[in-house]
Amino acid sequence: MMVLVLIVAGLVVVALLMVLFAPYIRKYSAGGTCMSMARLDGKTVLITGANTGIGKETALDLAIRGARVIMACRDVEKEVDHLHILINNAGVMMCPYVKTIDGFEMQLGVNHLGHFLLTYLLIGLLKRSAPARIVVVSSLAHNVGWIRFHDLLSQGSYNSGLAYCQSKLANLLFARELARRLKGSSVTVNSVHPGLVCSDLVRHSTIMSLLFSLFSLFLKSPRDGAQTSIYCAVAEELHSLTGKHFSDCAPASVAPQGRNEETARKLWDASSELLGIVWDH
Repeated sequence: MMVLVLIVAGLVVVALLMVLFAPYIRKYSAGGTCMSMARLDGKTVLITGANTGIGKETALDLAIRGARVIMACRDVEKEVDHLHILINNAGVMMCPYVKTIDGFEMQLGVNHLGHFLLTYLLIGLLKRSAPARIVVVSSLAHNVGWIRFHDLLSQGSYNSGLAYCQSKLANLLFARELARRLKGSSVTVNSVHPGLVCSDLVRHSTIMSLLFSLFSLFLKSPRDGAQTSIYCAVAEELHSLTGKHFSDCAPASVAPQGRNEETARKLWDASSELLGIVWDH
């Protein structure tokens, strides 16, 4: 009985401390903030996955800055004359094994291949609109990700967590290889880690949803999570910086497998083959 009383008392004390220090915890969890006041009047922005979470907050911020924002959520409107910023943001996380309509494993298909194809379709327009920027939303999860070339679409075996990490590493490798290929074109490409964000991204995982609920006080809000994407899209000091990775509106480290040029080129070729496209830009 005494042990139970002590446990309950301890939980009450922890709860009270969390309430007392909540403002300070929130401030710390928020991370970096984009301080740039840059206007985007006359600029066109396309954001994938902009109907919720950090994509929605990014869209709202850039629209307030005067940009024409195209929210590519379900129906993509392609008839535009200029495109100055492309933010590859849409994503799914730790979902059960399911295939996209094209037959790709869902996480690699949505998080990487979809953005790879969209960028391919829009790269000519971005070049003609230069200076232009491409922002690819990756994740800290790339640190434990590996590109499984022998089973890229997880047909032999499937682990939702490992498949997610693979897709986030693919995001980073794609951004770095695209930046290399676009050098001298005035189109920059950078990747970002938004941080641990309290959003519905984890809806497919009961365990992750529970953990995010329990520790929501320590997580970023969608608005806070959008700051690094916004920073890479608008900050004046980044006008010519390309091929870098950012977190909390500052340069961030990249895992060794995310810096491997051979892996990046091999993934580029494999992705092009899966999609049946040839980059001649």
